[in-house]
Amino acid sequence: MDAGRPHKTRIRVINPNTTEAMTETIADAARRVASPMTEISAATSKSGAASIEGHYDEAISVIGLIEAIRDHPDADAYVIACFGDPGLLAAREFTTAPVLGIAEAAMHAASFIATGFSIVTTLERTQIIAEHLVRNYGMTQHCRRVRAVGIPVLELEDPTSTARSRILAECEKAVAEDSSGAIVLGCAGMADLTRYLEDQLQIPVIDGVAAAVKFAEALVGLGLRTSKRGDLAFPLPKTYRGITAAYAPR
Repeated sequence: MDAGRPHKTRIRVINPNTTEAMTETIADAARRVASPMTEISAATSKSGAASIEGHYDEAISVIGLIEAIRDHPDADAYVIACFGDPGLLAAREFTTAPVLGIAEAAMHAASFIATGFSIVTTLERTQIIAEHLVRNYGMTQHCRRVRAVGIPVLELEDPTSTARSRILAECEKAVAEDSSGAIVLGCAGMADLTRYLEDQLQIPVIDGVAAAVKFAEALVGLGLRTSKRGDLAFPLPKTYRGITAAYAPR
């Protein structure tokens, strides 16, 4: 690299499930908003479930997430592209680079531009997980309601599905019934719907992938790193056994 040439910001966007088509949707959303001096690389988890739709799926996905970070330690920031933000704090322990979850990023973005927002997600069980995140992130005063459309995550990748119209219908209910000024999309697989939904609803629609990428750029630009004091210090070296042996901290 030439000494006078500015350094590109390298953001690694990680899909913690194993569905390549969803990674492509996520990567497109990230690249659409990234600045010219940002390089987006997208990763599909090498292990775990085809879709993440519950606590069990999230727990199993963390190994693949950590592996995706470990395999690219030179990234300036990482984005976890699943609305459950699985393994977020574990990932922050693992690296000094900023790590952003798309749910946390989307809720903060929505709170900047509206006094109240609704989250529209896929299934009832992910609705409950999103409600937990609302409380954990201190967003109860901003989030008016979490709504479930009742569609499996992988249906978002099916061009013959009615998912798009059903998501729009639920968003319209959120505007009418929740008095929300913005919509947060509660699944990374919805990342390609923002413009369509905004055109129909005439209110801001926030995709967490895009929000996380822009926040990551800002943190890197500010020179901020993940604190290594307290609970986000590097994991303590110790012996791991079984299938986790290769992930033992050193």
